[in-house]
Amino acid sequence: MSRLAKRYQGRVAAITGAGSGIGRALAHQLAGLGCHLALSDVNKASVDAVAAELADRGVRVTSTAVDVADKAQVQQWAESTASELGAVHFIFNNAGVAMGSPIDGMSDDDLRWLMDIDFWGVVYGTQAFLPYLKQTGEGHVVNVSSIFGLIAVPSQGAYNAAKFAVRGYTEALRQELDIAHSGASATSVHPGGIKTNIAQAARFTDNMASMGASDVTESKARFSKLFITTPEKAADVILRGVARNARRVLIGPDAYAVDAMQRLMPTTYQRLVSAGARRLMQGGE
Repeated sequence: MSRLAKRYQGRVAAITGAGSGIGRALAHQLAGLGCHLALSDVNKASVDAVAAELADRGVRVTSTAVDVADKAQVQQWAESTASELGAVHFIFNNAGVAMGSPIDGMSDDDLRWLMDIDFWGVVYGTQAFLPYLKQTGEGHVVNVSSIFGLIAVPSQGAYNAAKFAVRGYTEALRQELDIAHSGASATSVHPGGIKTNIAQAARFTDNMASMGASDVTESKARFSKLFITTPEKAADVILRGVARNARRVLIGPDAYAVDAMQRLMPTTYQRLVSAGARRLMQGGE
């Protein structure tokens, strides 16, 4: 039996945002490793479709419509998962949204929308599932941050705030679990550009025109060209990182480049990023 199979076979994993992208890829790969699954997504049809794809994989799979911004829904999902599947060993807090907006003129409603999903969704998932993870003596919290949780980027102030917060929250949790010798652990995941629909589904506010991004469709297309890693590769890297109990998982060559840049130029990197962002948003090559 492989190291990965040994870590996941017979366990139970809960995944948010499982209807597409990295979440769907995680579900497929975990099923292939013999892991039982509790899948959730705000889109009921998409998560049911993923569950149907796994119907013949020899593992138990449940699918539930969950808005991760709703604490009560997440709590109910955690309770029903533990009841139906008997235990929970992993929570993959993967669900997320994106938004392009300069901070100057960003509405409170837009900021709250993103933070409720990208940060509070992670908090609610962690809080709801952690007691069950501890009960197993080997549970693991896997929280998806971003390379934008390592560096700041123009037009991504809200996303940066959420993803930096996820990173800090998860790293503090990991240390607390280590101190408590609880048997549970936590990993912060930092994907680079992953080939999902997150850019196409992102909100772009009207004031993006002030940064040279006047054509939303064109801007989304330019950003999407930066997505170089497949969801399947991302899922494989995540699962291998969790299996070795990594504190931080970087996904994609762009993530490693960003991490190195931040370490070597902790403040001056901003000049490089600003210049690159200006060219990208204004259509430069």
